[in-house]
Amino acid sequence: MATNQLMQTIEALAKEKGIEPGVVIAAMEEAYLTASRKHFKAGEDLKARLNTETGQMELVAVKTIVDEVANAAVEISLAEALEMYGADAGVEVGDQIEFPQRTEMLGRIAAQTAKQVIFQKVREAERENVFEEYNQRVGEVVTGVVKRFEQGDMIVEVGRIETILPRKEQSRAESYNQGDRVRAVIRGVSKSVKGPQVVLSRTDAALLIKLFEQEVPEIYDGTVMIRGAVREAGDRAKVAVYSRERDIDPVGACVGMKGTRVQAIIRELRGEKIDIVEWSDDPVGFVMNALSPAKVQRVSITDDENRVMEVLVEDSQLSLAIGKKGQNVRLAAKLTGWKIDIKSEEEKRREVEAELGALEAGAGEAGEAGDGGAEAAADAPADATDGAPDAGVAGGSDQ
Repeated sequence: MATNQLMQTIEALAKEKGIEPGVVIAAMEEAYLTASRKHFKAGEDLKARLNTETGQMELVAVKTIVDEVANAAVEISLAEALEMYGADAGVEVGDQIEFPQRTEMLGRIAAQTAKQVIFQKVREAERENVFEEYNQRVGEVVTGVVKRFEQGDMIVEVGRIETILPRKEQSRAESYNQGDRVRAVIRGVSKSVKGPQVVLSRTDAALLIKLFEQEVPEIYDGTVMIRGAVREAGDRAKVAVYSRERDIDPVGACVGMKGTRVQAIIRELRGEKIDIVEWSDDPVGFVMNALSPAKVQRVSITDDENRVMEVLVEDSQLSLAIGKKGQNVRLAAKLTGWKIDIKSEEEKRREVEAELGALEAGAGEAGEAGDGGAEAAADAPADATDGAPDAGVAGGSDQ
């Protein structure tokens, strides 16, 4: 515990700013040194240090012992050092000697300079601490209070700092007023001239994952795992879940009794629809699950290299499988990582009929071409000279 008033003040300031007392002391020493250099010889090696016992700042000029002095501001001869300390002092070349300096003449201007430097250094240390703290918390959900709006961006107070929720990271289904509480995920932290900029998001899929971790104990303890999540914020989201234990239904665990768990998340996201599907290591099965709530008739891989699948559904399920403005199939494709081509039974039947028709037409044309060739071969003997009639007949019989 500090015994003098200055140290008590330093500890209070450090606690308020969330930094170590040593940072404040270092800032004070540097500030004192900066102010002192204006009143002492240029080139002197000055050092300032705070005496934590007395609470007084001490200033010294450091000189190195040398055989021959080349710069009197920072060097002292061995002979002079021996004269000062005596032959038995054990001083030698390379040692350093500190000479206390008087500081009474520094005055008000020097004190003001020192004050400015202290504030600057403390502010820099505080900003660096904020950056380090929040940079390690990227992906974490935080709760803050809406302070104000700046050109559509929302300024949210989280703890001791102001964060920003940009317009593009806000859900279009949501609106907030000044003073409202808001939960968001930390998307990133950047350094700027004004200090660290903590960016929040209400549209990132990480927010959805964190909300499930908070609402579903099985996800929190690792029994049920989220293998993927995609969102179109404000409209719809899909979450793929997997159970590490056979007797636990991952979808049922996330939905909860009468839908209580998922409904809590839907309320937090202002009515965003959430499809919870079971993850599968079989791509075909996973795509069938991902297209929920639509029922799929058949799935076939059409291009394994480019990850393309063809999905067949009943005519009545086509609009449900595609979704509003293609939203359902688009989210399913993002979730699974496969390009999905959805067709109804009617479309598939017409496509097959068209292919069969094309094949029949091709076969017919080939047959006509073959008949024409035979006729030409049969006509050839008749058109030939009368000197070789038997050759044409023999050819015809061979055919």
